[in-house]
Amino acid sequence: MFAVVRTGGKQYRVAAGDKIVVEKIDGEAGSSVTLGDVLLAGEGSDLQSTDGLTVAAEIVAQAKGEKVIVFKKRRRHNYRRRNGHRQNHTILKIVSIGAAEKKAPKKAAAKKTDEAGAEAPAAEA
Repeated sequence: MFAVVRTGGKQYRVAAGDKIVVEKIDGEAGSSVTLGDVLLAGEGSDLQSTDGLTVAAEIVAQAKGEKVIVFKKRRRHNYRRRNGHRQNHTILKIVSIGAAEKKAPKKAAAKKTDEAGAEAPAAEA
């Protein structure tokens, strides 16, 4: 099964077991992240609905990309500027593609009981 996910303003085609390099995502190596912006999913040439579909990934490492040299020059004005930049990246290993886990909502304590087991009177507003 494959999926096309969007993260960091870019789109990636992923399958279980793939390693991809994306823009920096907060987290330590070994922690898991969930990519919820799934644009397309399918198996072979068959496409599936992406409603509630997420991609589970594990952070392999936080790294920096290749150095990019930024050089500015204006002719005949004795103007030269040299600057470098290394972009931060996150290396992800795709663990699985599947439905999002639904968490049960926390139930508010509707009825409070005292130590004797009798119901406490409701507060009036």
